[in-house]
Amino acid sequence: MIERKRSSKVSAEAMIGALAFMCLLFVAAQIQADEIKHEFKSPSFSGIGTSSHYLTIENQEFSRKEALEAEIQAMKDALKREQENTTLARFIKNFESRIYAQLSRQLVDQLFGENPATDGSFTLFDNIITWTSDGVTITLEIFNETTGETTTITIPIGDFGF
Repeated sequence: MIERKRSSKVSAEAMIGALAFMCLLFVAAQIQADEIKHEFKSPSFSGIGTSSHYLTIENQEFSRKEALEAEIQAMKDALKREQENTTLARFIKNFESRIYAQLSRQLVDQLFGENPATDGSFTLFDNIITWTSDGVTITLEIFNETTGETTTITIPIGDFGF
């Protein structure tokens, strides 16, 4: 009976050895080697694709700069809109509009009213505005004192209407 246990012990050891040998063969058959090559991944070091790498970097810098400029411009525009939309700014704009309307009404009355003037002038900021009438046309001259430019407008009397 002792021999019988020994033979089963030998067979278990033989089986473990055979299994280990087969594993070694299986692993050894799968192992393959190649030479080790070191290559830089960055195109700045390897030189492969360098120009496209530099163009990509330049494009990113340009896009970022453009985005910053657009953001700054948007902030400036928002600030300007905010300043123009205050109650005081709207009041001043409305007040100026009414003053110009009143000046325009007075000028039209002097040019085309019941007793039209034959000539006249007034100063508006840096502009001297003069007019003369010969009964057929009204000549309006606007002289800018700052630039020295003169603009002449000829208006026919009685040829226009609704």
